[in-house]
Amino acid sequence: MNESYQGEKRTLNMDMDLVQQGNRAWWNSRPMDYNWHNAASEEPGSAAWFARIDRELIEASHLFATDQQPFDRILPLKSLAGKRVLEIGCGMGCHTETMARAGAQVFAVDLTDTAVEMTKRRLELHGLTANIQRGDAEALPFEDNTFDFVWSWGVIHHSSRTGRIVRQIARVLKPEGECRVMVYNREGAAARMNLLLHHWLKGRFLQRSVEETLFATTDGFTARYYTQEQFEDLFRTFFREVSSEICGQTADVVPLPRQLRKPVLKLLPESYQRAAQSRRGAFLFLRAAKPE
Repeated sequence: MNESYQGEKRTLNMDMDLVQQGNRAWWNSRPMDYNWHNAASEEPGSAAWFARIDRELIEASHLFATDQQPFDRILPLKSLAGKRVLEIGCGMGCHTETMARAGAQVFAVDLTDTAVEMTKRRLELHGLTANIQRGDAEALPFEDNTFDFVWSWGVIHHSSRTGRIVRQIARVLKPEGECRVMVYNREGAAARMNLLLHHWLKGRFLQRSVEETLFATTDGFTARYYTQEQFEDLFRTFFREVSSEICGQTADVVPLPRQLRKPVLKLLPESYQRAAQSRRGAFLFLRAAKPE
């Protein structure tokens, strides 16, 4: 399997090393640019291109992520100045830029060259600096006890061996350091809808497992879904003060096509929308602290 791999999704019994190669090839050729329908007109890597990505992400996440400024409910921006911060899976660099602007000394790794190149380009456009490199979160290229804070948004569930990443996070965090991590919610509306439409109604439960249906219908070469208990248990071996919450996007509040969703959302009070996403959101968001 090579960098230009364009094949099928992961199968349940695939070799774990091949899964990680598939992940790299998938995301190299399909960067997370929120251009779902190939309708964007901006030049990739331009300021306008990054601005559109940010608008999409901020708008989709505003119910749980934003109070006064983008992501200030989920990122501890006021306490990051001067801290050594690691981002696992920088994607197109939105959170990398946000933390660099907050004064953090940011390091970021991503499995793909595309993400590394685009994040570097984004920072150059804004006169910001960070250490961005290609790397596998299952074997982070950093010394023990290096970082004050580790951040990962929608990344580690795409790994073939998520538990290894959790151990790596614990290893590179300083004592009393904190991590914040998001994965997909097994009991959220998105997972339930995928299974209803693509597993049960189409009769595929006779041919493949629930896990294989989720692999096939989710972004990425592979993706694991977790219950809150499963997700917290991954971290409890290495961390204290482990807690998680359900969160989600506007699509979890009104599960309709985007063109229909927007007018319906305008009729719903934001208090209702926030409550709805916290009950049936597609994401699990975890906070954990490393012991002294």
